[in-house]
Formats: sequence, structure tokens, C-alpha cells
Amino acid sequence: MPDQKIQLDESWLNVIGEEFEKPYMQQLKTFLLEEKAAGKQILPKAGLWFNALNSTPFEDVKVVILGQDPYPTPGHAHGLSFSVLPGVKPLPKSLLNINKELLDDLNIDNTHCGYLQSWADQGVLLLNAVLTVEAGQANAHQNKGWEQFTDAIIHALSSQRQNIVFILWGAYAQKKGKIIDPARHFIIKSPHPSPLSAYRGFFGSRPFSKTNQYLSSHNIPHINWQLPNKIF
Repeated sequence: MPDQKIQLDESWLNVIGEEFEKPYMQQLKTFLLEEKAAGKQILPKAGLWFNALNSTPFEDVKVVILGQDPYPTPGHAHGLSFSVLPGVKPLPKSLLNINKELLDDLNIDNTHCGYLQSWADQGVLLLNAVLTVEAGQANAHQNKGWEQFTDAIIHALSSQRQNIVFILWGAYAQKKGKIIDPARHFIIKSPHPSPLSAYRGFFGSRPFSKTNQYLSSHNIPHINWQLPNKIF
């Protein structure tokens, strides 16, 4: 990849490391280098492209929340799907709706914060299907290779692990559902939490309590969805 300083957690290198040698990844690298050379701002910064994987090692994944691509607003994205950096206000509308559903589902109030790192630390893989975006241009890096890379991530989790909860919000995320073995894992599907679709079935879907019920039924520690009041 363009920034040779990028490091990927060893647990993930062991299962998807070969992806970096495939032609599609070399083409993606060329694309990103050309974008950078053209003066375009790529978000998040290169050291955070694999933040989701580095925050949640392969063997620690209990839940996957799949997003589409990073927030295109500078200062928001940091490599975890739906999460924003500490101090970002106002929160993105999809995240506001996630917080609203969490409050209704488990009476947990996260309106003070949009930094979801504590979820990742507990085993929630906050994975975007596309790991980069051009500032101000949502979806600008779709169909450049990232989707194949994240397909490999999901396939590895589906085939090598068991009893993971996959939360697929919206049609884009649900396309990845074909990779997941429903006999080995629990799949939660609903409309996307964006303002355009949240009222079509996201609200009232109770994904957080369903996740914890499934984990507990398999003797897996549940997720504490409450975000800390103080980040640092």
C-alpha cells in the first residue's frame, strides 16, 4: 500500500496476508498512489486504514457491524465503521439514529459520544466494505478493489470461526451476507440507520439486545454498548 509504515495485526496477516500479493490489491495501490499524487485528500489517514482489524484481532471478533465507506468529512473517519473521532459534534445522522435505537433497545444513552473504540476493544469488528474515500466525495473509492479485500475478511471469519453475530444494515451491507454461513453464525438484517431508511424498519429492530442474547446463549461474554463518559 502507499504508506509503507502501515502495519496489520499479525492475527489478520495469518489469514488474509496473501491478499496483498494479488493483482487487485496491486491495482488498488496504484489507484491510491495516483489519487495522492493528484493532490486529493484520502480519508482516513493511511495509518488508520486498517484500524478496524488492528483494534479487533481475528480470534477476538464476536460481532461484525458492516458499514459502506468512511465518512467523507475531514476529521470524522478513523477506520471504524459508523464511528467518529472524539469531540466531533454534531454526530453524523446515521450515528444519531444508532444511538436512538440503542436507547430504545437497552436504555443506554450514548448521545454524548460517537467514538466507538470501546466496542472494537470488546470484539466488535467495525468494518467498512470500502476502507478509504476522497474527502468530500462519498463512495469515490468504490469498485477499486477494497470490496474484494473485505470479502476475504468476511469469508475468513465465516469459514474459520463460529458463533459470530453479523449485523448488516442496509442493502449494500446485506450483499455481503451471501459470504456468511448462517449455520455457523447469527445474521441480523435491517434497513440502514440513515435518515432515508431508518423509519422503514431500523427503528425497533433491537439489534443490540438480540446480539447480547445470542452471545450469552453460546456462553460468550456480551457487549457493553455503553460508551465511556471520558475518552482519555
